Amino acid sequence: MKRLNLDKTYVVKPGDVERQWYVVDASGQTLGRLATQIASVLRGKHRPQYSPYEDVGDYVVVINAEKIHTTGRKLDQKRYYHYSGYPGGLREVTLRRQLEQHPERVIEHAVKGMLPRGPLGRQMFKKLKVYAGPEHPHGAQLPQIMEF
Repeated sequence: MKRLNLDKTYVVKPGDVERQWYVVDASGQTLGRLATQIASVLRGKHRPQYSPYEDVGDYVVVINAEKIHTTGRKLDQKRYYHYSGYPGGLREVTLRRQLEQHPERVIEHAVKGMLPRGPLGRQMFKKLKVYAGPEHPHGAQLPQIMEF
């Protein structure tokens, strides 16, 4: 009778991970649904060697951020807040105005809220690249198109 050795556990090391580059077209996509998929890829949950305490995720390039879609009346009701630290320094911007001025920040804000807090989440967030238009400077990395 052959005995199985079940006491060996595979532990992911940062050098073992081969990172891929993906391009996501945000045209017509719903903001929250797209953000969850992007956060999952950044964390590495789509990989078999996923580990919650290591950064095993891939790079994600989002294009056409200005063409993102939202449901309901979020364009006028959703607000983004920024506080300067000074008295009276609380600023608020609606989603509609944010999409007009800085459409990249909308997707970045949504994805950042879905990543872990702390150094690991900040490291994962650095692998997200968002661009308002269809052009991006990451052609040399040969990114694959990712459909959701």
